[in-house]
Amino acid sequence: MAGIKEEKKIYLVGIYCRLSKDDGTDNESASIATQKSILTDYVKKQGWHIAKTYVDDGYSGTNFQRPSFQNMIKDIESGLINCVITKDLSRLGRNYLDCGLYLEVFFPEHNVRYIAVNDGVDTLNKSAMDITPFRNILNEMYAADISVKIKSAYRARFQQGKFMGTTAPYGYIKDPADHNHLLIDDKVAHVVKEIFDLALKGNGVAKICRHLNKQHILRPAAYAAERGETGFERHFEGNEDKRYIWSGNSVRSILRSPIYAGNLVGYKRIAANMKSKKRPSKLPEEWEVIPNTHEGIVTQEEFDIVQQLITSRRLPQNKGGFVNIFAGVIKCVDCGCALRAMNVHRRKRPEIIDCVQYSCNNYARNGRSECSAHNIEARDLFNAVLADINCFADMAVNDEKAVRAIEKRLTETDQSRAKALEKERKKLNKRLAELDRLFSSLSTRIRSWSVLPSGILR
Repeated sequence: MAGIKEEKKIYLVGIYCRLSKDDGTDNESASIATQKSILTDYVKKQGWHIAKTYVDDGYSGTNFQRPSFQNMIKDIESGLINCVITKDLSRLGRNYLDCGLYLEVFFPEHNVRYIAVNDGVDTLNKSAMDITPFRNILNEMYAADISVKIKSAYRARFQQGKFMGTTAPYGYIKDPADHNHLLIDDKVAHVVKEIFDLALKGNGVAKICRHLNKQHILRPAAYAAERGETGFERHFEGNEDKRYIWSGNSVRSILRSPIYAGNLVGYKRIAANMKSKKRPSKLPEEWEVIPNTHEGIVTQEEFDIVQQLITSRRLPQNKGGFVNIFAGVIKCVDCGCALRAMNVHRRKRPEIIDCVQYSCNNYARNGRSECSAHNIEARDLFNAVLADINCFADMAVNDEKAVRAIEKRLTETDQSRAKALEKERKKLNKRLAELDRLFSSLSTRIRSWSVLPSGILR
């Protein structure tokens, strides 16, 4: 490139190609095959060696956790490549801050040369690199613009009542004639109807789970895996019994979803912006719902009654002021599930801690067939933990005293040893001085002997 002195260095090149869904499949100039061709020709003309080719197909430029990109970073850290080449800067990424981090920090620290062929970017060309930050800003602005347009298009289709999920929810299938429309799945729709019927009779989530488990009905994820949908089978590897164990979350999500009343629901979770990976959940009353978009498995009236029952059964958090400091910490010794804290309402005691007991969550959800209660009073648990804490605290105090005593003895020993060594050093220096005097005296005598008349010494 212009402005760069020709180097004789032979580079081990990693060519990196990326294509996002936003780029479109009809754009031949941006295709993976085209990128490979351009980069391969460039490397050959330079007389360099292609050590490895990295391809991320279908990944956004704002996401730097792409599989092949991360593999390339590992290879750089391992010293397998010392030059990275892309078709243009936007193939590396469209996030201004992250691109700058790699171009200005990571690559230089690892002695890696970076080249964007079509943009004339080369980290060896300092003058050309001056404009690179502005290119990164423009690339990020482009990504932000595309993000806004895509979101607008999705919202428009959502408001038209079009289903845009990757997979249909449990109880439904996608219409073969229109993949944005849902049809009732006759194979499992009766299970959904039964769940709502049980809820309408006043049964709680735990009781509904136990009923489904006794019926040996495939849970939603297992049913999806059976239909060949990807990403579900891994949950059941090595444990076939889990296919038939319903969780409270599965039942609760079905009872809460307006989908089953024939309404499309969306925007349950929304990221603050395109850079944010956090998507906080909204409350059900904040969801956006488009009514009457498909046939419902239950009526709207049945769905509304179930929502009222769920709301009336919901207990306020930290009822009575009890704070469960052991949440997610203590486990059942038999099955390994967490122990749950429960208010025992039959008790009327002045302190809330005496109204609470812990028991196995697996037992509470699935009954005796899975585990036993393992009840323990909250007060007893707190006292046992506090006793252990006090014991460890005493040990820590005692250990600290012991450590200080040892340090004192070592210090005294070191000081005594230092005094002894100093005394020995002085003694040796004195002896050395005496030897010097003797040697000097002996040398003088030898010199005096050398001038004596011959024949005196025999």
